[in-house]
Parts: sequence; structure tokens; C-alpha cells
Amino acid sequence: MENLNNRAVIKLMISGNYVVEQLNSFMKTYDLTVQQYNILRILRGQDGLPMNLYVLQERMIHKMSNTTRLVEKLRIKELVERKPCEENRRKIEISITDKGLGLLAGIDQRLVDYEKQLTSDLTKEELIQLIDLLNKVKQ
Repeated sequence: MENLNNRAVIKLMISGNYVVEQLNSFMKTYDLTVQQYNILRILRGQDGLPMNLYVLQERMIHKMSNTTRLVEKLRIKELVERKPCEENRRKIEISITDKGLGLLAGIDQRLVDYEKQLTSDLTKEELIQLIDLLNKVKQ
């Protein structure tokens, strides 16, 4: 008898890897990785308020990412700023720059279109069902 649990987990892994590969390919055109894009999105959501590395790492999709290295690469590209915290000099605060906000603004609609293309074989009802099923797996 076939192990449905194993088959489901393998299909999840294959599908997840496929989506990540497609998104990495898309982000490459902007000289970003999916993880770097995730950092920029999180920082944009702060509405100008800085965030420390620990909180940033907690909010990331890829928890195993080397956040310090990713932030440094974004700093070199002038997409984020790193500043010592005024209350605690050992703590570093990170915020998105205007250049980073501009880059995200240029990506936003193109990414929406790309995600629609990636899921174009699914109906709205199937997308809702997929989200519900994936939520059940994560619980």
C-alpha cells in the first residue's frame, strides 16, 4: 500500500522548491535573492521605524538565513541602513532607505503579475482551498 503521507510531503517539498526557484529567478533580474527581498518587505512594513536584527530574523520566512550577511549585502547596495541604537550601543538598528523603497515600488506590480502567472492553472476556489490546506499542514 502506498504511503499517502510520504507522497504528500514529497509533493509539498517539490512544489515549494519549484516556487522558490521561480521566485529566485524573478528576483535575480533585480539583483536580489528571495531572502533579501523578504528583508526589504519587512523593513518597509515598519513605516520608517528601525528594527533590530533579532526581530528581523524572527519575522523572516527563511528562519535559517544568515540575516547579518543578508543585511550587509543590502547595505552595500544602499538599500538599507545600519545604525547603532541610541539607548544600547551594542544593538544595531536597521531601516530601509529611499533607494530600497524605490526598488520595492518597481517590483510590486511585476511580482503580483508573476505570482498570478505561477498560479494561473488554479481557480480562485482552488487557491483558497490550497491556502486552507497549507495552513492545516503548518498548524
